[in-house]
Amino acid sequence: MKTIKFITVLAISLTLTSCNSQTKNKDNSLDQSISKIEVLDFHSTHRCITCNAIEANTKYTLETYFAKELKEGKITFQVINVDEKENEKIAEKFEASGTSLFLNVIKNGKETQINLTDFAFMNGKDQETFSKELKTKINTELKTL
Repeated sequence: MKTIKFITVLAISLTLTSCNSQTKNKDNSLDQSISKIEVLDFHSTHRCITCNAIEANTKYTLETYFAKELKEGKITFQVINVDEKENEKIAEKFEASGTSLFLNVIKNGKETQINLTDFAFMNGKDQETFSKELKTKINTELKTL
């Protein structure tokens, strides 16, 4: 019985740590001529059903409602495995140690990171709600560019 409790506590701890649901906004400076939205979907090598749904629903939303902006480069979408060595720096920049969803809004060269991880996990398996809310969030940020 103690083993089961220990494993349950360990599983919950790992889930919370790997899903990294911190909310932080950061401003950084880039080339001042750049204005766009980067949609970043971080994940670890081993993914749960919700983590896979977050990626699928993000991709669906972008392709359905923002195809023009994707084609023009006004919005970009990246799926990033935090366990791969080449992604170490970007994962550190966003403090992503597991599944995390971010909008990185770059306006006149200044970055603002918007952490959507909590939203993504709460709505990840409900495509309609997820897509509707993500569309609203992206449209709000597009208006600021």
